Amino acid sequence: MIFNSLKLLKNVKKLPFHRFKSSFTNDIRNIGILAHIDAGKTTTTERMLFYSGKTSSLGEVHHGNTITDYLAQERERGITICSSAVTFWWNKHRINLLDTPGHIDFTMEVEQSLHAVDGVVVVLDGSAGVEAQTTTVWAQADRHSLPKIVFVNKMDRPDANFEACVDNIKDKFDVIPAKLQQPVKDSEGNLSIIDLINLNHIKWNSKNFGVDFKIEAAQESFLEQAIEGRNEIIDQLSGIDDGLAEAIINSESFDSISNEAILRALRKATLNKKIVPVVLGSAYKNIGIQPLMNTVVNVLPAPSERNENYNCFGDDFVGKVFKIVHDKQRGPLTLVRVFRGDMKKGMRMVTSSEAAETLQKIYEPLADEYREIGEISAGGVGVCSGLKNTITGDLLTSSTSSLKSAESKLAKTEDLSNVFSLKPHIPDAVYFCSIEPPSISFQTPLEIALKQLQREDPSLRVVFDETTGQTVLGGMGELHMEVIKSRILTEYKIDADLGPLQIAYKETIESELEDTFTIEKEIAGAKQSVSITMSLVTDQKDLFKLDNSPENAQALKMIRPKTLQMIKKGALGALERGPRVGGQVIGAQVKLHKISIGRGTADSFLMSAAGQCVQRILNEIGTKLLEPIMDLQIIVPSERVSAVLGDLSRRRAVINDVLPKGEQNKQISVHAPLAELSGYSSSLRTISSGTASMTMQPYGFQSMNSNDELVAIRRAQGLE
Repeated sequence: MIFNSLKLLKNVKKLPFHRFKSSFTNDIRNIGILAHIDAGKTTTTERMLFYSGKTSSLGEVHHGNTITDYLAQERERGITICSSAVTFWWNKHRINLLDTPGHIDFTMEVEQSLHAVDGVVVVLDGSAGVEAQTTTVWAQADRHSLPKIVFVNKMDRPDANFEACVDNIKDKFDVIPAKLQQPVKDSEGNLSIIDLINLNHIKWNSKNFGVDFKIEAAQESFLEQAIEGRNEIIDQLSGIDDGLAEAIINSESFDSISNEAILRALRKATLNKKIVPVVLGSAYKNIGIQPLMNTVVNVLPAPSERNENYNCFGDDFVGKVFKIVHDKQRGPLTLVRVFRGDMKKGMRMVTSSEAAETLQKIYEPLADEYREIGEISAGGVGVCSGLKNTITGDLLTSSTSSLKSAESKLAKTEDLSNVFSLKPHIPDAVYFCSIEPPSISFQTPLEIALKQLQREDPSLRVVFDETTGQTVLGGMGELHMEVIKSRILTEYKIDADLGPLQIAYKETIESELEDTFTIEKEIAGAKQSVSITMSLVTDQKDLFKLDNSPENAQALKMIRPKTLQMIKKGALGALERGPRVGGQVIGAQVKLHKISIGRGTADSFLMSAAGQCVQRILNEIGTKLLEPIMDLQIIVPSERVSAVLGDLSRRRAVINDVLPKGEQNKQISVHAPLAELSGYSSSLRTISSGTASMTMQPYGFQSMNSNDELVAIRRAQGLE
């Protein structure tokens, strides 16, 4: 039969407008698209929007006309920088989809988005398999305990290998991949798909953008292989699902197991994260997208099947802020995932930091296009205007009493997965640079721009350095910093000057020391005095600790909690700037032994004294530099390997492995100091005549030898 998806969707589009405020959540799917850069996430999303009837034309990344990549920088570079939300309907289900970046510099966007979804689609390049950033985003999804589907994209390519990708998933992630489809190519290389559950052959019409596709029973030449694949799915599921295993025993045959029974077991196993369904296609060639959306609806969870942590709110409204963007006309727009209750236009709400907010308008998300709606019910995602005090990671609740009641319920259950502590993990900056306005008249506009960008992107660090009097930006990489500068120019019309990129070194101590710091001063006629004894010890766990020895413990217990907090704040603040190059001091614990405080001494004076004591100890014992190390995965033609390895050896790199990658290429796994990798992507293109590609992500920090330390210090001081 011929199946026209747009004809089907005419019925969906006629659904009444009240579908957006339905109280039922079983017809909603909140999903994220995750992948390595260039695997095809955005192209896949564009096809979903087109086939669902949400858009009337196909956007292409290389044409710069996609819906989800709407920033000027995204369209210029052909990559996703900011995650974006879109909503569409498919088979009477509302799908809220978040398209996320694949570049490591923007991994914070992925982390934010995963707080708002119930399942993910991981896109693989069929010719490359599991790549470096795939591993990173997979681990992020695991941390959020999210069920997954894998979509093996680009299967139209001659070098695509579906079986190798499935084996790659199994080996690298230690999961059970369930192949739901099998690729078929005719003599001309045209791709079609065998549906292994229904034993159907699906063929797409290339002349009308893949809108029409034909489903027919698998022919005899494919039937035996298809039945074998179906039996493999049943066999995998029977080892996980007792109900299916019992049905097989009763029938004594795989042949009598219904498709519905397989799908029920597949859905249950996917939700329990015991299996990962794998489908395939070619988004660019418009193949396999409709079955992918069917798989999303059939096996990924509805909101009601997850997020039990939020049951403590009962029927009261609670939502989570997972992203903030700034619109020229509407101001700050807050993307909120609603977990319980209804979010309505004009309602008053309270943030988890107990700031009061009034919701002015709600919009249906479609990247940077907005359609105003009246409300969003539990399980939905909405874009809100008018929220001035919220930050990424905040909970929004209907009232302070609701918030307190939920906290009280959680305290009684001693639930370790406390929803109030689920803040996005913000990675450490690896680069920093100074930023200056073009003139004094732009100082205030620049500060506003940076504040808005930081609210939108928490991985951007903005710090005022009191020593140099400069504003310092910290970021995740060279591209991250370039994009920030470009956005300040294009969106805020400020031609800011960025200083040279500096490596974000850290510092550590190798010896321990105890010291006493005493200071007396008269401030505004009031005498301030404090004598404090502290030590720095090598410890990887607690940053601040009280001396528990018999002679000091009793006296320290008498210190007021507020006073202790100020001492701790001052001491830990001093660790943020080490004596060598101003890097953060890690692997050190501050231990408070004794303190004598004069009457009337201000808390701020105590904080300053604690900081000065720690700084004096750091200066006395000295610190050792730790430099950031990057993990590189380089794909290069075999004949260029020796040239690439020779260049890496000059960059203090450690070669971990050189493995075959396809028939013509090699994959080089490397750990190298970030200081040696400035402009490396350009150098690699030159060495390989444009044939090599690479990905890079932070691996950690390691100590340096004395010669490299001296070079790093001279660079930090601007002497090299």
